[in-house]
Amino acid sequence: MAESAPASLTAAAAGRTEQEAGPPVASRPYCRRAEGSAARASAGGGGVGGPGRAGAGRLGRRGARPPALGSASDCSAAGRCVITMARSLCPGAWLRKPYYLQARFSYVRMKYLFFSWLAVFVGSWIIYVQYSTYTELCRGKDCKKIICDKYKTGVIDGPACNSLCVTETLYFGKCLSTKPNNQMYLGIWDNLPGVVKCQMEQALHLDFGTELEPRKEIVLFDKPTRGTTVQKFKEMVYSLFKAKLGDQGNLSELVNLILTVADGDKDGQVSLGEAKSAWALLQLNEFLLMVILQDKEHTPKLMGFCGDLYVMESVEYTSLYGISLPWVIELFIPSGFRRSMDQLFTPSWPRKAKIAIGLLEFVEDVFHGPYGNFLMCDTSARNLGYNDKYDLKMVDMRKIVPETNLKELIKDRHCESDLDCVYGTDCRTSCDQSTMKCTSEVIQPNLAKACQLLKDYLLRGAPSEIREELEKQLYSCIALKVTANQMEMEHSLILNNLKTLLWKKISYTNDS
Repeated sequence: MAESAPASLTAAAAGRTEQEAGPPVASRPYCRRAEGSAARASAGGGGVGGPGRAGAGRLGRRGARPPALGSASDCSAAGRCVITMARSLCPGAWLRKPYYLQARFSYVRMKYLFFSWLAVFVGSWIIYVQYSTYTELCRGKDCKKIICDKYKTGVIDGPACNSLCVTETLYFGKCLSTKPNNQMYLGIWDNLPGVVKCQMEQALHLDFGTELEPRKEIVLFDKPTRGTTVQKFKEMVYSLFKAKLGDQGNLSELVNLILTVADGDKDGQVSLGEAKSAWALLQLNEFLLMVILQDKEHTPKLMGFCGDLYVMESVEYTSLYGISLPWVIELFIPSGFRRSMDQLFTPSWPRKAKIAIGLLEFVEDVFHGPYGNFLMCDTSARNLGYNDKYDLKMVDMRKIVPETNLKELIKDRHCESDLDCVYGTDCRTSCDQSTMKCTSEVIQPNLAKACQLLKDYLLRGAPSEIREELEKQLYSCIALKVTANQMEMEHSLILNNLKTLLWKKISYTNDS
């Protein structure tokens, strides 16, 4: 009996505990009321004797009423007691957040997750597109392979061939290409910096028909053929020059100059491989212009060639103004803001004036030179550069074409408006509405295009004492038209006035 009594007491105690514990938390309808009472008790600081009157009544039925609270610490302690009791009654409810908070947090998570995935998708697409564009534009390895295959089979030859294909001392550096078939790289040749240019499979060959753009043919280096004599090659070059330049200057002298350049190894003879390289290069306006203007200050010097790949003098700054930014950043900069930002990253005004004088002098060089007039058909800042002494150097002259050549390309072309009569970006003629054909006379001369480019470049930061006069002369220059009476006289007058104004201002500075 003595041993069974504790067991029965234990069972009874367990029964009472189960009865007091009541149903599970999920089935207790008073849990939310207890939570609310606890929260009010804690927030209001009323304790057991104040606003928590219902709790006080229940406690009173179980035992003696607690003593009155007389201090803030007592109230805080009482509030914690009530919260503790509510937690003991409804332990699961204190772990659950209100429904609206859960929904809000879920919405925020979904929103951030969506935008994160969207950013990853857009970023991946941009990288893919830019990489595809880069691999299409920058094909230096393909260019080198084509040239070296031709050189190793004896088809072409030139002073740069051995360094490019055998000793590999001609390196391709930063890609500057803007078109897939016109490769352009910063390079190093025997520790000398240079600019490497190469024509890919489809190079521009002139077809003197009625089409505006030259006909594209695959470069096979098939001319001159084996057995061609030097005299026959001279006749081929002379005919090409006459078609391009017209009856301008002493073409025979120019032919002899080309033969001197073609003799890459300087042995006094032009080999068949050298002749094929020279013939391919003579199809390019830039190469011809470099030979014609080889003694001019602002024309880059030809360093060497191999096939239709050639290396020209390096330029420290490959754009007239601006700052080079990663392409990822370039994508998100509006063009208008980019132009304004470019104007902030320019040399000091005296140095800009010196660069501008160089451009005006180059315009003089190509205007009615010894072999006729050359037209600048893409006058943009990216085609102009300058060296560490702030002397202007042309970076890209591929869109500077002989006037005679351009007239042959554009005349009698069918047109609906003047917009159909454009070569490059800047050489425009008018559309004759009576015949619906393009005329051959270019509307705007080189000087007007140069002044349009220099207007913002020079006026920003110009000294106050010459700003008004400078602005007046620049606008007079921009207004020049080829068809105006006495255009050549006005051209020379405006050009000389601009150069004089700029030189007077910078002649006593260290930047001159």
